[in-house]
Amino acid sequence: MSPTTSKKQELTLALALTPIVFLISLLACSVYLFGSDSSYGANQIALVMATCVAALVGRKVGVPWKKAQEGIISGIAIGLGPTLILLSVGMLIGTWILSGTVPAMIYYGVQILNPSVFYAASAMICAIVAISIGSSWTVAGTLGIGLMGIAGSFDLSPAITAGAIISGAYFGDKLSPMSDTTNLASASADVDLFDHIRHMLWTTVPSFTIALIIFLVIGGSGGATPTEIEALKVSLQSEFNIGIHLLLPLLLMLGLVYKKFPAYPAIVVSALTGAILAVIFQPDTVAKLAGNTSGLGKPFIMLQGVWISLFDGYTSNSGNEFLDALLSKGGMSSMLNTVWLIMVALGFGGVLEKTGILTYLLKLALKGVTSTGSLILTTVATCISTNILAADQFIAVALPGRMYKDEYARRGLSRLNLSRTLEDSATITSALIPWNTCGAYMSATLGVATFSYAPFAFFNILCPIIAVIYGFYNIAQKPLEIEPETAVAG
Repeated sequence: MSPTTSKKQELTLALALTPIVFLISLLACSVYLFGSDSSYGANQIALVMATCVAALVGRKVGVPWKKAQEGIISGIAIGLGPTLILLSVGMLIGTWILSGTVPAMIYYGVQILNPSVFYAASAMICAIVAISIGSSWTVAGTLGIGLMGIAGSFDLSPAITAGAIISGAYFGDKLSPMSDTTNLASASADVDLFDHIRHMLWTTVPSFTIALIIFLVIGGSGGATPTEIEALKVSLQSEFNIGIHLLLPLLLMLGLVYKKFPAYPAIVVSALTGAILAVIFQPDTVAKLAGNTSGLGKPFIMLQGVWISLFDGYTSNSGNEFLDALLSKGGMSSMLNTVWLIMVALGFGGVLEKTGILTYLLKLALKGVTSTGSLILTTVATCISTNILAADQFIAVALPGRMYKDEYARRGLSRLNLSRTLEDSATITSALIPWNTCGAYMSATLGVATFSYAPFAFFNILCPIIAVIYGFYNIAQKPLEIEPETAVAG
């Protein structure tokens, strides 16, 4: 052995837990020092420091920095697609407000939706649309922002509204054959897609039914009086030319996604459609947003106003304090903090995977499995933990899916039970973790902190609980021997 060769140490539980304990400690300190503002930089620093510790652990077990860096890069690469969508949603929100699309959604929504059933209605509407298009992100970024505005108009809780939107969006997403995570879960467990969706009904339908009942019980006695609602409508009409035709960008967006048009270009096209409608129907509003335009011709004034809405969002100066707070948002710049959070979180997850820490912990989890119930519980705990550590639902679905596939078959269980459990835990809980790509996206898009809406995302909380209960009471656990031959091939 060369005298310069360092001695490699075996990975132990203590070493594997070191970066995780370090991260948890720093995040706790971050929340203690900065409170609800911790996601605006403090949590990101905690993740960067934890990434360094994970890399040091990797070096100690023989993983050089170059490989750890490759893990960071590959981890961040996973988030580039979601990042593009996130930035495009910022553009969309800016132009949809400028064009009057969001104001029109609010204007007509306060006339149609009843505050007493608003939360349940929001969850149901989002569920129906998500089943149709297969994207919880798209539902939150389109219908979600409109429903948040309507909730604000009724003076209803933004946290409960966000919880209802997310509950409905994820329920619909899981039951849609067009959903990327639904396809990934069935592929990871090597089962038929439609068999997987049918098997999910056992857990998703009861969970969503209970969630709807809770939303109905909570109700929504709107604090806004009819007079205040009327004043809001007048303010909207004074700042925008309201009309049903302004909902065209929303219909276009949903149509493109339904036709399986890729999400990123679909959102950009819808954002640009909003920009065109703004120039046609809201020229005075566009000129007002452009600000000081002395010496510029009208075409350049319109271009400047639209351009501002794309990169910096819309700023309302109606004089109505509530309306100004409601409509002053959007633009790519509004998403940059979330992009920062996603990048550092995925970098941390990438190092954990490249150094073998994540695989070590997952294998360790299997040692405590003694029954079907404990296997389901271990799968759920593994998926949630991977969501927390790797910060991405795709990793949380794919990695445990690959690792536990043979274990389910060995115990005489259909892999449909695994694919369903992957969805019940990895996919659905991803929106409840602030630094996960889904939690960061939902928080940035809906304008509510993840920890604020998480207690009200009842469907997302109930689904993994029901999955575990089913496991211990052997409810809807399909045996291996009655699984269709095409589903167990391979």
